[in-house]
Amino acid sequence: MRKLVYDVAASLDNFISHSDGSIKGFQMEGEFVNDFLERIRSYGIALMGRKTYEWGYAYGLQEGEPAYTQVNPSLMNYIFSRTLTFEPGPLIELIGENEIEFIKQLKAGEGNPIWLCGGGELAGALLEAQLIDELVIKLNPVVLGEGIRLFGSAQTPAALQLVESKSYSNGVILLRYRIQTS
Repeated sequence: MRKLVYDVAASLDNFISHSDGSIKGFQMEGEFVNDFLERIRSYGIALMGRKTYEWGYAYGLQEGEPAYTQVNPSLMNYIFSRTLTFEPGPLIELIGENEIEFIKQLKAGEGNPIWLCGGGELAGALLEAQLIDELVIKLNPVVLGEGIRLFGSAQTPAALQLVESKSYSNGVILLRYRIQTS
């Protein structure tokens, strides 16, 4: 069975971006980046919501292209959207319905861990469905005040067990938790 890991950057006040999706104030350089790239190489599948996928357009990603393949050339991308339309490719596919059942099937398979790389609402739905096994937060030394919450509008309680923590010289703290399901 595959492990699903929500590996995401967050502000001290629990936001993964500003309301407009921008990440101004988040650290983009430093030694933590190398650790992040190593984790990307370890994942077999990337899951992301539409907004997270479209965020990549500002960095050169073209619609219909898989993300992060320059780091992990075999990383399969599943984009969850009811509005995007593009042809699937060898490393990218749109999922427009039955997201929870689809992800349950992915988890039931064999292979490298599944990376939930973004989408607060998607993360919230997966937390409610008890499908997230680990939470890896790159905690940034910034307070946004408002924005897209780590788990969207979900209000599901979850117990966390700290597995690892690491401080970086630029103020970023890596926190890895195992999510305790009931």
